[in-house]
Amino acid sequence: MSASASTASTGLRPRRYAGAAGCAVVGLLLVTPALAFVGVFFLAPLVLMLWMSLHKWPLLGHTSWVGLDNYRAMGSDPVFWRSLGFTVEYTLIITPILIVVGFCLALLVRRPRRGVGFFRTVFFMPYVIGFAAASYLFVWLLDPGVGLLDRTLDALGITSHPVLWLSTRTLALFAVIIMVVWKTVGFTMLLFMTGLQGIPDDVQEAAQVDGAGRWTTLRRVTLPLLRRTTALTIILAVVGSMLAFDQFFIITNGGPNNTTLTTVYWIYNSSFVNFQLGYGAAMSVVLMLILVAITAVQLYLLRDQTER
Repeated sequence: MSASASTASTGLRPRRYAGAAGCAVVGLLLVTPALAFVGVFFLAPLVLMLWMSLHKWPLLGHTSWVGLDNYRAMGSDPVFWRSLGFTVEYTLIITPILIVVGFCLALLVRRPRRGVGFFRTVFFMPYVIGFAAASYLFVWLLDPGVGLLDRTLDALGITSHPVLWLSTRTLALFAVIIMVVWKTVGFTMLLFMTGLQGIPDDVQEAAQVDGAGRWTTLRRVTLPLLRRTTALTIILAVVGSMLAFDQFFIITNGGPNNTTLTTVYWIYNSSFVNFQLGYGAAMSVVLMLILVAITAVQLYLLRDQTER
């Protein structure tokens, strides 16, 4: 009995281990394409960027090791610090606008009723347009000679002469903010709408039965349950704003007098206009570290009560 039992047990173990090993191999094969994609398109460029930041790397010619000189040069580069300050200012302005407007639109279209599908489509449709196309559209709208905006204001008697919308920093920034909100707020609306639809109706009905009004229910019930959605939305808005480039490159061209020059725009100029690829890589590394720090702080502050 014991010998047969021992034989049976030793006969089963190899099959069990072989099955587990086979599953591990199959799992590894399934994730290999994703690992290859991350390695080729993320890890390899990241390593190359770090290596370039330690070199004097002209667009043409030989490279030379400079160590941390590119990072030291940022400390005495007033354009870099001015561009970083403007980028932070732009982020602090655009992020609350996107969150508030997107949340309000989500409240309007979250429940299925007649015509709501049309408005969902209208609000979200600009998001599928590329930033370049949307920027060129606004360049035409804001043109003081043939732009539709100036013609409309003149027809309504609001203005008697063309308005130079991009002549001052304030007007240029305002024009870019309007374009970005029009183009991207539909995605913010979609995120909040998904979060709102994930809240059970029983929870809100119970709050109303207990005597809570709409504002109290929104503040005490809905918003706390949307904490994770809000955290994701804020992170995406902040990262997208800190990496802003297309809209300023096309609409304002960094002007007037480089007052709307973003950090990514200055990285582009340093790398592909001034041919200082090593210095541009160093600034990219610093910007990446800033984004990692900001994202970590946001995740910490916006975590759920259960995660504390």
